Amino acid sequence: QVQLVESGGGLVQAGGSLRLSCTASGSILSINAMGWYRQAPGKQREPVATITSGGRTNYADSVKGRFTISRDNAKNTVYLQMNSLKPEDTAVYYCNADVLDLVLRFPMDYWGKGTLVTVSS
Repeated sequence: QVQLVESGGGLVQAGGSLRLSCTASGSILSINAMGWYRQAPGKQREPVATITSGGRTNYADSVKGRFTISRDNAKNTVYLQMNSLKPEDTAVYYCNADVLDLVLRFPMDYWGKGTLVTVSS
């Protein structure tokens, strides 16, 4: 089994910054893509940013130029640096990882429990 634990959420004023972290642990042989998704109240979960094991990144149009995703493969950790935050960024942010499970020996998709980001105007 694999666990993803997010941290770094909180309350921030518009224009401020937050840094989210997510660490994967457990039965991990390797991790392919990692990413951040978010779900605002009354809306569907949407992708925010993803990063491959090789460092290739992809961002939602709404966060380009403001958010930066990065990862530390040695620590099985992905980060999301969020700058110039807007009230519309308010959501629960979820970490996702495509993990090659050590025991199962095939890729599995795992999710964290989420961390709340609230941006006040």
